[in-house]
Amino acid sequence: MLSEFRCRLIADKSEGLLLDTLLDRLRSLELIKPRGRQRTDSTHVLAAVRRLNRLERVGETLRAVLNDIAVEAPQWLQALATAEWYDRYSGRVENYRLPKTDAAREQLASTIGGDGRKLLLAIDTMGIPELAKLPAVRMLRQVWAEQYIEENGQIRWREVKEMPAPASLISSPYDSEARYSKKRETTWVGYKVHLTETCDPETPHLITNTETTLATVPDDNMLKTVHQSLKERQKAHPCENAR
Repeated sequence: MLSEFRCRLIADKSEGLLLDTLLDRLRSLELIKPRGRQRTDSTHVLAAVRRLNRLERVGETLRAVLNDIAVEAPQWLQALATAEWYDRYSGRVENYRLPKTDAAREQLASTIGGDGRKLLLAIDTMGIPELAKLPAVRMLRQVWAEQYIEENGQIRWREVKEMPAPASLISSPYDSEARYSKKRETTWVGYKVHLTETCDPETPHLITNTETTLATVPDDNMLKTVHQSLKERQKAHPCENAR
């Protein structure tokens, strides 16, 4: 029920109504004064997904797309899938089930990469056109481009030095926008929320604005956005001492 309610708020762009109503009441009580001082800082928001290592990530991405295709085109997938696919992707890819040695893990990564490439080639050459439009299929292409390199018609597992920047990588197939980030000593996968509060010494410190972004957005890049948001809320003065 709460999830559906939140979705309706977002769909109607009404997520700020409660905060705006509260701020109007606080201004009427003179707890927020015109031209008061404000400051902005950010904190992390965890995505509702597990943190996956590289091998888990490719395995779960392929498993997710196979589950979606099984709904859209079950007979087509049944004709394509090998018996090994059922054993390899029927259950969640967990680290405790994966090989322990580096050589064996790299071999499994290569096998998963080959399975994903076979699936993508089948979709491109003899598949159902609608499959190429599935979000899970598009994500599979992106994850494979991030984690593998194609050479002479074959794909291989990227070495660490060949990997794109961690902040640009898809972290989970179940939340394509969640990103790895670090702020001071805190590391996380998810998002970032930028909170603006009043900071006059004679009044309580109150939240006046919130902005949620990708976890990789630098705090300095948000200053203009925060000022504009505060202006639209008819604040008498933009943030001072933003940091």
